[in-house]
Amino acid sequence: MSSGGKRIVFTGGSGKAGRHVIPELLKKGHKVLNLDLVDFPDSNAGVYTLKTDLTDSGQVFNALTTHYDFAGYEQGHPETAPDVVIHFGAVARNMLVPDNECFKSNVTSTYNIVEAASKLGVKKIIIASSETTYGVCFSEGDTDYHSFPLEEDYDCDPMDSYALSKLCGERTARSFSRRYGNDIYALRIGNVIEPHEYERDFPKYVNEPMTRKRNAWSYIDARDLGQICNLCVDKNGLGFQVFNATNDTITTKLPTAQFLKENCPSIKMTREMGKWEAPLSNRKIREVLGFKEEHDWRKYYKSS
Repeated sequence: MSSGGKRIVFTGGSGKAGRHVIPELLKKGHKVLNLDLVDFPDSNAGVYTLKTDLTDSGQVFNALTTHYDFAGYEQGHPETAPDVVIHFGAVARNMLVPDNECFKSNVTSTYNIVEAASKLGVKKIIIASSETTYGVCFSEGDTDYHSFPLEEDYDCDPMDSYALSKLCGERTARSFSRRYGNDIYALRIGNVIEPHEYERDFPKYVNEPMTRKRNAWSYIDARDLGQICNLCVDKNGLGFQVFNATNDTITTKLPTAQFLKENCPSIKMTREMGKWEAPLSNRKIREVLGFKEEHDWRKYYKSS
């Protein structure tokens, strides 16, 4: 770990997003302990996984003061609380488990992580919220957004248990940040795209754009999500914040205003959008955190 590196406990690091985010954290010199129920998929990454049930408060408190690997025993003293906690661990979507179990597991695990980290004195906590909170992704039938762009002050009104659990997580974070005076940033993460998925999936995404309505024609490259997490680690003093974690541009052949006018004519626009700006806008992370996209989908898929 470099002199500027932080000790980070990361939950859910073995999942689709975490397996790409953690390497980005390691590149910046941070030291990471992964809390998950399965091992980190890259056995050569140097990431130790502590098998932890996040719905068990006792396990969470214990895990946050565990060594990052066996070498920790050589330092001659127990581990103190981490500098940063990043909480991605969750039931990843609806229909993996019954709705009530999805809600219970996600709300309880987020509460346990935020409570334990706050009470142990952790000053920076980053939690995974979701694009689903905007209410269309897992809605019943063909529903519409209230307005465009989708920004962090939007009136979120989902009808599904997964998105509801994420909104509860945001409110939990807000409550603890107010009580303990720490920074807790909630990332409303878009549809996560791994490097191999561009060639496989984007022909349909681009050529059949209405299949992407539930994702608001937006996405987040898993590696750019790692950059966002690094920026959150570095940015202090903001208290509780919600950030859309998405890439810059709409996943269509038509510019944003034209596409939305043709396909969502009844939905109002609350401001003028950039020519190719994604409807699930990342303006806040660009302006507040300094996010600069590295993985535009057009680098990997050339539409005709």
